Amino acid sequence: MIVLLPLFAFEHNYNDLYTVRLNPARIDADKVFLLIDKSDYRMYLYEDVTLIKIYKVVFGNRDVSDKFIQGDRRTPNGTFRILSKRYDNRWSRFLHLDYPNEESYQRFHERQASGLIRKGADIGGGIGIHGVEYASGIRDNYVDQRINWTLGCISLKNGDVNELYEVVKVGTPVVIRP
Repeated sequence: MIVLLPLFAFEHNYNDLYTVRLNPARIDADKVFLLIDKSDYRMYLYEDVTLIKIYKVVFGNRDVSDKFIQGDRRTPNGTFRILSKRYDNRWSRFLHLDYPNEESYQRFHERQASGLIRKGADIGGGIGIHGVEYASGIRDNYVDQRINWTLGCISLKNGDVNELYEVVKVGTPVVIRP
């Protein structure tokens, strides 16, 4: 069970948590989890109950509601795990999330049953955490300016996703909330 403590419970200068450089050798990857808050465009990196880093992030669009179907450009809400990690030519690094998971399928089928989603719709997949897409002209300033550009993934600056890649492992919990 993941317990999320309020950010004010920590005695940090929060501006430092955007710029601190992490030393992966000093972080216990078994105690790391990520909290992504879509409403404030932030990803919080925790080690156990200690907030150790804050990253700026962007999404597919400004709609913070849950992902409904393939192609809606929404980022899913819920609790996920990192399914795999890889170097990526387009986005520098890619941390593949286990979306859709059992919780996602349950909400999807409930929405279909209530008529919110048409029968035969596709829930989508391939959601992950990655860098920006330099080859397409998308740069780090997209993240700084909160320009949502993905198809539903979470995007960080390339330097940030490279750092994060060294700290998280397959199986790391990721909580995404509106």
